[in-house]
Amino acid sequence: MSDNPWTDRIVGARMAVDQEFTTRITDSRFSNQQWSLIMTATEFELDHPDDPDRARIVANTEKIGQIIPELDNIQTGMGAVGGQGGGQGGSSSGGLIDSIKGALGMGGGGSGSSHDEKRQAAERLTQEYADELQAHLESNGRWESVRQAAAAEE
Repeated sequence: MSDNPWTDRIVGARMAVDQEFTTRITDSRFSNQQWSLIMTATEFELDHPDDPDRARIVANTEKIGQIIPELDNIQTGMGAVGGQGGGQGGSSSGGLIDSIKGALGMGGGGSGSSHDEKRQAAERLTQEYADELQAHLESNGRWESVRQAAAAEE
């Protein structure tokens, strides 16, 4: 049900890259659940598909800002059950009270910059994933056919 048949051609490659990318997620500030949500909000596009020298898979992350509050909810829920900290999570002091205040929009100042940092980190990580996906396709000899399929769609 994709708008881009070229993306349908890379489903198997994405599954392989997902497995290879797990270590990168573990080393990031995001949990696996947060990463899944980030990937749901990310669309992959192929820039300049008609130019073999400039063609590149890019992560369209314009919807990521919409899911940042939910990333915080996932982080809070994980902290409550002793889940993975995800690197730069918040302090555990006042967790429940802070969570309630945050849910009510009464959180302390600085959450805006925290959201910006999370968004930027998510954007960087999704582009790393896109680069890894392209490298995987290139190493398996599938990049050219994917690029040509995307060029034919334009």
